Amino acid sequence: MLDSVVVFLVSLLVGGLGIYLGALVITDTDDYSRAVWTALIGAIIWGVVGFLFGWIPLLGPAIVLLAYVAVIKARYPGGWVTAALIALSAWAATVLILYGLAVVGVGGFDAIGVPGV
Repeated sequence: MLDSVVVFLVSLLVGGLGIYLGALVITDTDDYSRAVWTALIGAIIWGVVGFLFGWIPLLGPAIVLLAYVAVIKARYPGGWVTAALIALSAWAATVLILYGLAVVGVGGFDAIGVPGV
């Protein structure tokens, strides 16, 4: 059980770091704790909306992604385009972080709060 908690927390921190870097680049927002909370809220919303609507062909995944971007829009300044750019930047940053960790032998490819990673 303790292993699961540690993996969850590390994954959440990595996901938060991705959002932090994306928000820093796009909106110049420098608040890591806000990014971690955004990652947690985004993961919860992604899971709930995915459960409710993810089964709908083509439209379901789009609704889930829109809900995730809406979380970022609600938590950071700017509009929909800004939120989408933060999400895209967060995804790219998280992939690079996880790749770097995998190269040095620390963990696999997984992060909480950033979809598709």
